[in-house]
Amino acid sequence: MPVISDFGITASVLQTKAQDLTVTSDPLAKVWAAHLESGAGAGLADRVFHDTRTLAASASEDLDLAAALTDVFGATMTFARVKGLFITASAANTNNVVVGAGTNPWITALNATGTITLRPGAAVALFTGAADPTGYAVTAATGDILKVTNSAGSTSVSYDVVVVGCSA
Repeated sequence: MPVISDFGITASVLQTKAQDLTVTSDPLAKVWAAHLESGAGAGLADRVFHDTRTLAASASEDLDLAAALTDVFGATMTFARVKGLFITASAANTNNVVVGAGTNPWITALNATGTITLRPGAAVALFTGAADPTGYAVTAATGDILKVTNSAGSTSVSYDVVVVGCSA
């Protein structure tokens, strides 16, 4: 089935400072974007996983990027490479969502012991440019687990996750 993906991050900031007779401004508008057509090479992607997930207090889960996730049509997917990863912690969370580390961790974006902490309402986005043929490699059985953890034992947490990549 065809997969067409567009990723983007936008930073828009306006700083101003009142001067004697004027106001000096510094407008910043920066966009990072990538467009991927369907397939499994440079500028291509053919796998998509997305979901809203909930973890009980102090719980964690392993998102197995090699042969355990299913797409919206119920087909089991194996990612060989990840071209885009987006995770957003619900603003209604009390606890943080921690991403990374664990057993057989997917380490091509984070090292084996690295984690990212998402406070309530925070998000992280990672994507490769369209010219990148490699993306972030997934190694079945030894480097394919994206661990997600609820940071505390007081309440559950929810998060949204989107993984886009290719099969080869």
